[in-house]
Amino acid sequence: MAKVKIQKKDIWIDMTPMSDVMTLLLCFFMLTSTFLTPEPVQVTAPNSVSELKIPEQDVLNILVTPEGRIFCGTENKNNMQAMLDMMTDKFGVKLNDTQIKHFREDAMVGASMSQLANYLSLEPEKMGEAIQKLGLPLDSINGGKSEFQEWVTAARNANPDIKLAIKCDSKTPYSSIKKLMSELQDMNENRFQLITNLDVKRLNE
Repeated sequence: MAKVKIQKKDIWIDMTPMSDVMTLLLCFFMLTSTFLTPEPVQVTAPNSVSELKIPEQDVLNILVTPEGRIFCGTENKNNMQAMLDMMTDKFGVKLNDTQIKHFREDAMVGASMSQLANYLSLEPEKMGEAIQKLGLPLDSINGGKSEFQEWVTAARNANPDIKLAIKCDSKTPYSSIKKLMSELQDMNENRFQLITNLDVKRLNE
């Protein structure tokens, strides 16, 4: 008896629905993702076994370099603008539109108020070089707050719910960290988080 040959047919799969789903997912992630602003200086945080995550919003990031230079800033550009307005009014610093634009595009505050206008007048590529040698002063002004403390106060006034997160380099001297924490405690800012890298090896021991 002869075998019945089954006619082979080409299989056609409509991928249009899958393409639509992928497009929707891509749009969703683009709209909901937070793009991190690059830090003005490279800081390698120490390792720890803490799994506590830093909030993505309403955070004032404080950066401390190995040399003890201090920078601060938040991802919220509206809060940064409000902080700038308060500080320039307090210190009598006048900025033009170009300088304000450079400030909003910058990652963090690192220039003293006496240097701010000149720093923001530089071209963006020059700003990246200049910021390496700057840092917010911790010296008291006429027995009152330091400029660093004034920026923290401005951040708190711009956003009462803001949280503080400190990122120090693993080579930052303890004396610099202690000085920074003393500055915050003098303002009754006793709650802050330390940013570290998760040490998976130690965590699994």
